[in-house]
Amino acid sequence: MANKSRFRVKLHGLNEDQQWTDLGTGYVSSVYVERLQGVCLLVQSESNGSLILESKIQPNTPYKKKRGLLIVWSEAENHGMALSFQDTAGCQEIWEDICQVQGTDPSVDITQGFLDISEEEELDEMPETSNMVDLPNCELGKLKQIATIVTSALTSPIRKERLALILENEDYIKKLLQLFHTCENLGDTEGLQHLHVIMKGILFLNKTCLFEIMFSDECIMNVVGCLEYDPALTEPKRHREFLTQNAKFKEVVPITDCELRQKIHQTYKVQYIHNILFPVPSVLEENCLSTIANFIFLNKVEIVRMLQKDDKFLPQLFSQLKDKATDDDKRRDLVFFFKEFCTFSQLLQPESKGALFRTFTKLGILPALKIVMILDDLQIRSAATDIFAYLVEYSPSMIRGLMLQEYKRNEDCKLFINLVIEQMICDTDPELGGALHLMGLLRSLLDPDNMLVTPDKCERTEFLHFFYKQCMHKLIAPLLATTSEDTCEKDNILEADKNSKDCFNDYQTAQLLGLILELLTFCVQHHTYYIKNYILSKDLLRRVLILMKSKHTFLILCAVRFMRRIIGHKDELYNRYIIKGNLFEPVVNALLDTGTRYNMLNSAIIELFEYIRVENIKSLVAHIFEKFYKTLEWIEYVQTFKGLKIKYEQEKDRQNKMRKNLHYTLYSKIFHRSARVLEKKETCSKENTQKVETVTQPSKNDTFTETKNPQENENELDLSKITSSGGCKVTFSNSAGSASATGNPTCSRVVGLVDYPDDDDDDEEIEDEMPPGKRPHLDP
Repeated sequence: MANKSRFRVKLHGLNEDQQWTDLGTGYVSSVYVERLQGVCLLVQSESNGSLILESKIQPNTPYKKKRGLLIVWSEAENHGMALSFQDTAGCQEIWEDICQVQGTDPSVDITQGFLDISEEEELDEMPETSNMVDLPNCELGKLKQIATIVTSALTSPIRKERLALILENEDYIKKLLQLFHTCENLGDTEGLQHLHVIMKGILFLNKTCLFEIMFSDECIMNVVGCLEYDPALTEPKRHREFLTQNAKFKEVVPITDCELRQKIHQTYKVQYIHNILFPVPSVLEENCLSTIANFIFLNKVEIVRMLQKDDKFLPQLFSQLKDKATDDDKRRDLVFFFKEFCTFSQLLQPESKGALFRTFTKLGILPALKIVMILDDLQIRSAATDIFAYLVEYSPSMIRGLMLQEYKRNEDCKLFINLVIEQMICDTDPELGGALHLMGLLRSLLDPDNMLVTPDKCERTEFLHFFYKQCMHKLIAPLLATTSEDTCEKDNILEADKNSKDCFNDYQTAQLLGLILELLTFCVQHHTYYIKNYILSKDLLRRVLILMKSKHTFLILCAVRFMRRIIGHKDELYNRYIIKGNLFEPVVNALLDTGTRYNMLNSAIIELFEYIRVENIKSLVAHIFEKFYKTLEWIEYVQTFKGLKIKYEQEKDRQNKMRKNLHYTLYSKIFHRSARVLEKKETCSKENTQKVETVTQPSKNDTFTETKNPQENENELDLSKITSSGGCKVTFSNSAGSASATGNPTCSRVVGLVDYPDDDDDDEEIEDEMPPGKRPHLDP
């Protein structure tokens, strides 16, 4: 029944001032004591083994477990006792013994009743077990105990602080490393495994002050040696052998600063410890190793700062990179070193990084990269691409400026950006990993969002003009070659010879064409003016739609996305180009080929037509309905094509109504004009009559006989002829005398005096009967 296991504890007592006092450190056990006729808690002093507590577990005494490390009870009134355990396992075991004696459930934290409130408050102020961390003397026989203490201290932040303070102040780590040599000489495998646990635990304390000791020139290789003896492995690793024999340090440019050389060696070894010994750390280990990562980070920053401070180092490096006489092996080492240097430079603050990259520009970074990009060595080209990526990521504007300067200096030279395009096109990787990387860099350079606009110049206009003039033909060369006239007849892109399509059915070629189309789609989205001229002049969309006969669905989707982006601009120039070239035909055929299958290609094509319907792009709606509706009307699993029909009919109705309104407006204008002419003629006629009467008035003595010819009266004005439709045919005629005087022809107009709903057809018939010279014209 009694538990004779011993657990390390610190004994506390509540004094008369209601303050917890330290009564000593020792080992507790629950033992049946014959003299007291019951199970007792015995605590023996750690220092001399004397008994410092003998407390019988009373059936009615309330005990409380707190924070998993404390057991508190009262021996008598105002006489509280507390055991502070070093680990939770020991606390739980003693607690179970107490609950067994009292017959209570050990899963609860209080056996019976509650402690006094004042005792609870004082208990909160009592120091935890973490303050009682004490390391034994550094001896071979104590290695197991030291490993246990170090491991248990990792569970509490306060205990970790206490342990780190002891290890730092007492040169404890150096003493442990001396024991490492002793254990290796004696072949003490168990001791070496305990040292592995101890060193790993010290690393997990995550303290920079300890790392300064462990990673010093004096200690770091011994630390690596301790980490070789992992208890989980049957055979120790050979990390020291690798670091001393396999890892070779090359000075591609001589380093004269001893401190810099030492810093480089240290950083490499610490990086080895971090990456190789803890390759896939758990979440807990990753948090505990954060300070090691920070230690490496600060070292790299310091290395970059020291190299940048050296006035001779970087000029020598660039001089050798640009020297065509440098042999390939030397150039390889230079490129690899410079890549690592650029990697370190990513850790700098923006101002420091900017100063460093401006130094690279002055030293000729682009000509240096241009030399290594044309080499046959794939690893060198890959490293050069990584360096170029660092530069573009930092400042695309700076790289664009360097490319423009290169072009202006010598327009006939092979441009660096064209070398990048060629590297993308000629990538030998079956998965085109390098081409994908380079495509991303080109996209960054072509992105107008990161282009600068200053009062002096517009970077967007200047660079895009340069790119479309000097580089675009290089980019689309594979597309044009694959879709040439030999591959497919221009007049009918659907009648390509099946044997000639092997070129874009090849998987790697299809992947490359897909990348090119992605970049072209990006250009359509962001370079409205430049890419539109290029598409229309090169008939580029027709060439792209040839690829819809490929067996690779991802390539067909790229072509559909390209066309969708063009239509998304709702530009009538694009729309007329599509209609004139009948460029919806391959898209419709691809939709028909999918049948009723619900897949990505089917959805992409349906979305394209749905966009045209929703946005009501009238010219395209009319073209699709008139050209393809009979072919597509069977598709009823979506309402897109019925919706297109509705849009088309609505537009037709609208146009008819406009035409009728135009007729009504036209005849209204004619009526008002005729009325004005009538009034004018009547006025002129009256004036002429008055003048004639004044000239021919007889004298008093003359005899005047007035005779009026009915025919002449009839010729002057005839308003008696009314049309059967309710209109009136108005005829103006001059008399014989006036006609000879003025020479005006007869003027006739037909005007509807009342607008009836069914008059439109009659009006149209009358309109058709009017001679061309008499028909009214509206100003444009």
